[in-house]
Amino acid sequence: MTRPVVAASLLAALLAACSQGGGSKSASSDPYAGLDTEILAWRTSIEAGHPACAAKVEGKGCQDFQVMCKGARDVSPEDAAKGVKTQVVAAMTFAGRNTDGSTGKSGSSFALFSKTGDTWARSETPPVNMTTCAQL
Repeated sequence: MTRPVVAASLLAALLAACSQGGGSKSASSDPYAGLDTEILAWRTSIEAGHPACAAKVEGKGCQDFQVMCKGARDVSPEDAAKGVKTQVVAAMTFAGRNTDGSTGKSGSSFALFSKTGDTWARSETPPVNMTTCAQL
């Protein structure tokens, strides 16, 4: 029951970070500052390397990218000892493109974002529920 509340809080924090003007960095006291930039980098990485995005049409290999969920994760004592302050899991869906421009094979990707200081790191994670981001 707390996951929807956490997801709503995360969304509010992300929207606040996006609404700051002038491209300035968000305050480092925001545990989610910079996550939106990391998600865009993840999308670029998916398009460059995912098999569903192999066929390029006008330089683009996939379309219809959608972040289906984002959910905060508890930081383990081991990760906390390494300086990790925040962890968020996310799920993204997308569709490949056929050489004629039509929609091709669909795909999905899952990532765990870990924040140490003001720096985010991304790693793969097992699939999660696309609605709640709960582990399957």
